[in-house]
Formats: sequence, structure tokens, C-alpha cells
Amino acid sequence: MEKGVHAFSTETSKQLYERTRSVLIEGGSSSSRGPANYGEYPIFMRRGSGSRLYDVDGNEYIDWMMAFGALPLGHADPEVAQAIADAASSGAHFATATEIEIEVAEMLQKMIGNAEVVRFANTGTEAVMASIRLARGFTGRQKIVKFEGHYHGWYDDLCVSSNVVPATVMGVRSDAVKIPDSSGLNRAALEDTVVVPWNDLDELERAINNHPGQIAAIITEGVMANMGVIPPRDGYLLGLQELARRNGILFILDETVTGFRIAPGGCQEYYKLSPDIATFGKALGCGLPVAAFVGRRDIMSKLAWGGVLHYGTHNASRIGLHAARASLRKLSRNSGAAFQHMWSIADQLCSGVRHIFKARGIDAIVQQVGPMFQIMFTRAERIQDCREFCSLVDRAAYQHLSRELFQFGVYTSPAAGLHSIATAAHSKEDVEFTLAAIGRALDELQKPS
Repeated sequence: MEKGVHAFSTETSKQLYERTRSVLIEGGSSSSRGPANYGEYPIFMRRGSGSRLYDVDGNEYIDWMMAFGALPLGHADPEVAQAIADAASSGAHFATATEIEIEVAEMLQKMIGNAEVVRFANTGTEAVMASIRLARGFTGRQKIVKFEGHYHGWYDDLCVSSNVVPATVMGVRSDAVKIPDSSGLNRAALEDTVVVPWNDLDELERAINNHPGQIAAIITEGVMANMGVIPPRDGYLLGLQELARRNGILFILDETVTGFRIAPGGCQEYYKLSPDIATFGKALGCGLPVAAFVGRRDIMSKLAWGGVLHYGTHNASRIGLHAARASLRKLSRNSGAAFQHMWSIADQLCSGVRHIFKARGIDAIVQQVGPMFQIMFTRAERIQDCREFCSLVDRAAYQHLSRELFQFGVYTSPAAGLHSIATAAHSKEDVEFTLAAIGRALDELQKPS
């Protein structure tokens, strides 16, 4: 990867951002891609290949964001690209029963432990929405437990206490304050949402006891991924599962972020869980909008004939499922060798970054679960929940580092609450280049102003 051929410039991106002002908000269709994270304007990308991204000014980057984790095989994987082209040549979408739907569902059934039955959707948000409705329909109960700092999409019932806020406004742990994530919410929707600190079984049990016989489901990520990367405490997820079972509450595992990245069967395989329902998105479609929710047959059967309504013209997108089939085949090949590679690359990179920080005397840690990792500037030895992230992590310091890395050919999300991801396309050479770039970026940031 050659650098220095021309001076780093994003002038074309700047011009394109000016052009967006009359037609788009914040330069795009998601606030996470806009200037709030990137500064004066975002960088506009033109193409991707393998582990690389190329912007409109001709700059090349090693990409550790990978479409927020939606690309476990990297950009433009040849097998996935060919599958998309072949599918498109015979029709984009039929909105009828198709054979490819059966094939991908059967693949998921073999890979995912609790997938007795599969239902396809378009996005992780939609899969979660349908799962919450299904849990309420199955149990006849209304309340849902969700955790501080966990993001389950922009569905009103769960659009609460997901974002970084001052820890002082969260209330005490035993009575967490519900903080809406957005204006325009149906506030009545939040009446049945119970918010609890994560990684704390005592507080979860307290919340269950405070609402006896009223809770339909507990929904959680397997790894907290909206505050960097925060692993579950040892035994926490199994304890959560046991509390749910003991109280007749459905356990929904949201694997929108972790699915097809942590292990072939996701977090439920890695942590040996058996959720009642699990949701998937992002990496399932390998860049195309494909999502699914899977679970016990007796629960999923309530979807029949619209008993618990879940419709959608684009559910089980034909082209998307062809991409998913190609991706799942490659991820499953050679006893899941792709996952072993992702773990190895992430281990190498995280170890190198930790060494750099230690050698320079910088107060920072790298939190990691398999291929998922994030740098956190903090004096703490570890960050274990949303409250600690909000009060102990210097998010501005991470943003400065991420933005500085652009000029040295490394692309990560500048938002400290997001995280980076190693993929099957990354190499040892990418790791070495990135570590050198981090060193150069830190040199620039540590220069006297």
C-alpha cells in the first residue's frame, strides 16, 4: 500500500458535502455518517475492495469499520459479487415463495442453535420489532426489559437509554431513569419498557420482582456494542437466561451486530446460550439489507396467518438471499476457518495497539471480543457498563485519533461509541500498516500546539 504519492486531501469530499445541502440532511441518510462525527464534512467513498476503501479524492484506506460490521468477508468479495450478479440477471424481486429462501433458512438452522424456525426481514430494527410483538403475543404480557447503552434499532418501544449521556442524569442503579433517545417518540410506548443497568444480575432480578407476571421478554446484546465493545461478565448471560426461564419471560438475544462475526452460531454458540428468539442483520446480507429472527417453533408459529402480524414486500429479498447464501457458504468453509482468521487478525492488532499505548505511557485500553474491538482512552482497567463508559472514557481523545488516522491511510468510525471489526479480508500486512499509522498519528497529536 503506497502512501505519499500525493498530499492527503479531501477537497472533493468537501465539495460534494456542499452539494448535499439542498437535497440531504447532514450529507447522507444516517446521522452516524454525518459531520457530527467527522468534523466539518464527512469523507465520501467511491469504491471498496477486500480490506480497502477508496474515496472520491483518490485516497486509499485500510477499512476497519466495514460498513458498521456488515461485511465479514470485506468489500466486493468475488463469490458474493458473482452471486448478486447472477441473481440480478434473472429478476430483482418477486415477492413470492422462492427456493433460495428455503436454502438460506436451512443453512441458518444448521448454524444457529435455537433456529427451529426462521423468518426473514430487511433490517435488524425490523427483526427486533417483530420479535417484541411476537413475545407479547405469545406471553400475553406487555412489559419489556432492555439495558442501558444497548441499541436495538430505532423502534419507539426500545429507543430509550441507548446513547452517551452524563452519568449524573441516569439516576441510581436500582431505579434507572428512562432517557428517550429521540424527539417524536410515542411516549406511551416507553411506559412498558423497563430499563436496567447491564452486567448486573442483582438489578435485573430486582426489576423482575418489581413487575411480577408482567414482563414478556428481556432483550440483550451478547456483547454490548453501542458503547465501544463491553464484554459480559463471566456467567452474566447464563444468569440472565436462568432468571428469564424461572419467571416465564422470553429471552431475546439481539445478534444484529454479533451474528456471523463472533462464531458461526454467533454469541449464543460462543457463550453457550439457548435464547427463545434471536435476531440477525448486518453481516447476514454481507452488504445487502437482509435480516432474520429465529427461535422456538411454538413461539414462531404464532406468526401464522398474521396472528402476530409480520408482513413486508421486501422480506426475504431475493438478491439479498443469494448474497447471504454465498457469504454463509464461505464463512462455513474449512470448519469455519474464516472466523479463526478474523480472531487472529484482531488479536494481533489489539496486542500491538496495547503495546504502543504502554510504551508511550498513554492511559488507554483496548476492549475486545473476538474480531470486535475498540480503543478507549481511560485510566480504568476495564469498562463494564454504560455508566462507566459515560463517566470514565475520554471520547474526544478517540475521535481525535480516528480523524488523524485518515491522513495515514486508516479508516475507522470516529464515534467512540462504535467499534472496529476484523474481517476475512484483513491481513497481517494490514495490521502492521495500521500499527505504524497509529504511531504516526499519535506523534502528530502529541506535538506541542
